[in-house]
Amino acid sequence: MLYDTTVPAYVNGLKALSAQLDKALVWGRDNGLSEQQLLAERLATDMFPLAAQVRFSCVQAVQPATRLGVAGAPAFTDDATDFAGLQAQIAEALTWLGSVDSYALDGDPDRLVSFDLPNGMAFDMSAFTYVRDWAQPQFYFHLVTAYAILRHLGVPLGKADYVGYMMAYLRPGTAPAA
Repeated sequence: MLYDTTVPAYVNGLKALSAQLDKALVWGRDNGLSEQQLLAERLATDMFPLAAQVRFSCVQAVQPATRLGVAGAPAFTDDATDFAGLQAQIAEALTWLGSVDSYALDGDPDRLVSFDLPNGMAFDMSAFTYVRDWAQPQFYFHLVTAYAILRHLGVPLGKADYVGYMMAYLRPGTAPAA
């Protein structure tokens, strides 16, 4: 249950983010924005830039499995300095997520998960509550923020770019006419 609500969702989200970044890079070149300009963009002055949002998306995709007992996760300690670096971070996270054994995550959903934040706050909760109330919101916050930064710049992204993986479930004959 914990595996099914984390790893596949994170894989979908990171693959979508990768495709969004591909689109953004082309759009940036066509519109005179350098990779560095795109990487440095942020929604507000007190928010992290795109490069950090991508890194945090990768961190938040692997961190739940590590807090639930899976070892060997990559450490994403630095922001990428170009789009190739962003894609490398995503690829590394996807590769690692692909190696996670569902049984390693799906132990007792009531087991205690404890963690401390750098600001000194400490949390104790069940594994299920951790996934529902911390892991999922953290991952999606950074994923959506990266998407929003790109949209804010004018990159032609839409909901289909965010949830493109849903096309695998589309009932034949129900897609809108182009």
